[in-house]
Amino acid sequence: MKITRVFDLLERYKTEFKNKPDVFVSKVDGEWKSVSSEKYIEDSFNFAYGLLAMGFKKGDKIATIAHNCPEWNIIDMGLSMAGVVHVPIFNTLSEEEYKYILQHSEVKAVIVGNKVLYNTLFSAFDGIGDTKNIFTIKYAEEITFWQTIIDLGKANADKYQKELEGIKNSITEEDFATLIYTSGTTGVSKGVMLSHKNLVQNFLAASKVFQLTPQDKYLSILPLCHVGGRMGNYQTQYSGCSLYYAENMATIAKNLKEIQPNGFDAVPRILEKIYDTIISKGNSLTGIKKKIFFWSVKTGLNYDISKSPFYKLKLKIADKLIFSKWRDAIGGNVRLVGCGGASLQPRLERVFWACGIKVLNMYGLTETSPIITINRANLPDVRLGSVGVLIDGVEMKIAEDGEILCKGHNVMMGYYKNPELTAEVFDKDGWFLTGDIGRIEEGKFLYVTDRKKEMFKLSNGKYVAPQSVEGKLKESVFVDQVMVVGEHEKFASAIISPNFESLFNWCKDNDMSYDSKEELIKSPELIKMLSAEIIKANKTLSAPEKILRFKLVPDEWAPCTGELSPTLKLKRKFIDSKYQSVLNEIYSKSEL
Repeated sequence: MKITRVFDLLERYKTEFKNKPDVFVSKVDGEWKSVSSEKYIEDSFNFAYGLLAMGFKKGDKIATIAHNCPEWNIIDMGLSMAGVVHVPIFNTLSEEEYKYILQHSEVKAVIVGNKVLYNTLFSAFDGIGDTKNIFTIKYAEEITFWQTIIDLGKANADKYQKELEGIKNSITEEDFATLIYTSGTTGVSKGVMLSHKNLVQNFLAASKVFQLTPQDKYLSILPLCHVGGRMGNYQTQYSGCSLYYAENMATIAKNLKEIQPNGFDAVPRILEKIYDTIISKGNSLTGIKKKIFFWSVKTGLNYDISKSPFYKLKLKIADKLIFSKWRDAIGGNVRLVGCGGASLQPRLERVFWACGIKVLNMYGLTETSPIITINRANLPDVRLGSVGVLIDGVEMKIAEDGEILCKGHNVMMGYYKNPELTAEVFDKDGWFLTGDIGRIEEGKFLYVTDRKKEMFKLSNGKYVAPQSVEGKLKESVFVDQVMVVGEHEKFASAIISPNFESLFNWCKDNDMSYDSKEELIKSPELIKMLSAEIIKANKTLSAPEKILRFKLVPDEWAPCTGELSPTLKLKRKFIDSKYQSVLNEIYSKSEL
C-alpha cells in the first residue's frame, strides 16, 4: 500500500506485519515488555475516539512531554488520525521555556511522562489552558491518567467510528501534522511546521538506506521529540523491525548488551562516549596487551573504505585481537548506526567502520524533516568524512557565500505564526537557506564546515569557522567539550571542559595526586601535556584557526547545566556569559 500520511503506518501493520508480537519494547519494572501490532492499532484508534469524545477538533494542538516509550507512539498515531497537531517537547526544559512554547503553540492539552513533569508543567500551563487537560503517562494518584482517554474512546467507539473515518479521509499529505520547536542554541525557540508529506517522504527515503527487516532489532536513543529520533522511529515501523527504547542516556551500554540490536540512532556525542569508554579500558591495560590494543585502534583510525591488500591484512588482525571484543561490548550484532544532529569527528567514523559498524552520517535540520543528505552503507555513495549524498526527491546547491541551499519534499511549511521569519529563510527562487556553510565534492558528496552565524572574524579580518576547529581539538581523549572563541581579537583561543575520566587515568599513570578538579586543571604538568595536544591539533589548522591560548574549566557541560542544548549542541551565548571572567583572563594577558 502507498504511504502518504503518518497514520498510514497502522494500515501497513495490518497488511504487512499482522500479529507482530514486539513492535515496541521497553523496560517496565526491570523487565523488557513488548507491545504487539494488534495492541498498537487498537489503542491508537481508541485514543483517537477518546479525543473526539472530549471535544477536540481537527487543527487543535496537543503537546507531549515525555521520555521515549511505546505510549508516545499510540498518542502520536491517535492525534494524527484525529487531525490534531502533535507538539512534542523536550522533557529537559525550564519552566520559563515550557511556558513560552505552550503559550506560543496554543495547545489545548498536555500529556506528560510522570508526576515530576506534571508538577513542573502545572504552573506553566495555568492561564494558557485548562489544567484538567494535563494527563500523565505513568500512573500517579490525583492526576488524570492518559489511559482514561483510551477508555473513553473504547466506550464510544461505535459513536465516533464514522466521524474518525471522515477526518482521516479529509487529511492529505500536504496537511499540517506536527509543530516542532527548535532547541534554541542562540535565542527563543522557533516553531517549525511540518506536513505529513515532509515526515513520510523522509522516513521512506531513510528506510531505503537502512534496509532494516522485520527480523531486526533497533535501539532508539534520540528523544522522540527530536525530529531525527522521530524519523528513525517511523522508518523502523515502516520496515517492520522491533523497536527498543533505551532506558536513559546512562544505560545505553547496558541496554546494547542486553538487547543485542542490529542498529541504533545517535548524535556524535553518544559515539564519542562509547569510544572514550573503550579507550579508557585500553589505558588500564599494561605491557604487550596495551601495545596491541592501541596498535589496533591506530589501524582503525587510518581506515579507508578502498582498502589495500596490506591494510586488509592488518585490519583482519586488529579485528581478531580487539575489534571483535569491541562489537561484543555493544551487543555483538550492531551493523548500522544512524548519526546526525552535529559534527561527527571523521576519526570516530573511521574507527567504527573499521570495527564493522557502519556509521551512516547524515545532514539536515528540523526545517528539513530532517534528512537532506546521508552516507550510504556501500560504495559508490559513501565518502567517510562527508555527510553523504542527497536523498531522492531533494535538490541542493551551494550559494556564492558558501551557504547550503535546499529544495524538495523535506522542506518545512514554515515557522508557526512568523511569516516574516519564514520569508527570510527562502530566497527569491524558493531555495531554503540552511544557515550552514559547506562544499560539494565530486558533484555529490556534501561537507558541512560550519554554521554561518557562528563563524567569526578576527581583528585582522580573517574568518574562523569554530565547529571544524572544535572537531580537531576533540580528537584528543582529554577534551570532552570545547568552544573556540576570538571574535574581534587578534587570535583564536579555546575554553575546554576536559574529559575528567581520561585526566584521572593520566594522573594515575604519572603518580600525580590532587584534591579537587579545580586544583587538577591548574597543575603545570597537566597544562604542559594539554598544550602538546593543542600543538598537535594546530598542525592541521590554518594560521587564523590555530589556538594560541586555552583555559580549562572544572565543569562538565550538559543540557541540565545550560552549556548544551537538548540536542547536545553548544549554547554559545550561555557559555560566553558564564565564562566571561575566563575570556577576560585569556585576552587581558600581554600580546603574543
